[in-house]
Amino acid sequence: MPRPTSPILSAERIADAAIDLVDAGKPFGVNALARQLGVTPSSLYNHVDGRDAIVELMRGRLAERAAIVVPAGLAWDVVVEYVVREQRAMFAAHPLVLPLLVGKPVTDALVLGYYEALAEALLRAGFPDEDVLVIVAILDAFALGSGLDLSAPPDVWRAQSGTALARLVESGEPGSVRADRAFDLGVELLISALRARLAGHSSPALQRPERLS
Repeated sequence: MPRPTSPILSAERIADAAIDLVDAGKPFGVNALARQLGVTPSSLYNHVDGRDAIVELMRGRLAERAAIVVPAGLAWDVVVEYVVREQRAMFAAHPLVLPLLVGKPVTDALVLGYYEALAEALLRAGFPDEDVLVIVAILDAFALGSGLDLSAPPDVWRAQSGTALARLVESGEPGSVRADRAFDLGVELLISALRARLAGHSSPALQRPERLS
């Protein structure tokens, strides 16, 4: 059989090339990605329905690489910590991809799977429906921010000499160590606050009184 005149495309190959393109700081778009792959834009359109679909392929590919799969039967706080830690590591490895991801709705089945596991764990624990989606959003924002913090330069703050912040920066730990400590403390604070909120919902003495008519 004759060899194909252009590279054979697949969802994985397109996603990997797109991630590489963005990680390298190069302009991202269908035409740029086609050049990266050595194909024509029309060849790409045979596999993906435009730029947004490519971004979603990237999201799914990152999750596939990170292998974020929540085992069944874990306690809610274990699920929370697992998901935010895995997300943080995934985001930190590809900080330039993040602006593309946060601007698009999540539709990838693998990514939705670990969000679903997180929501189910919170619901089973007794968090009310109206709180769960908000909690998921808070955890998502924390993981995103912590991922960016881990990829930030060591000297995030260049404070004016003689200020309290300058003194703390001078005596503080190097960037990655500080970022890890900040993340660990953030996880601890978030879970402690969620435990307190859950206890408040489950204790009649702490529930809000009904409004008088």
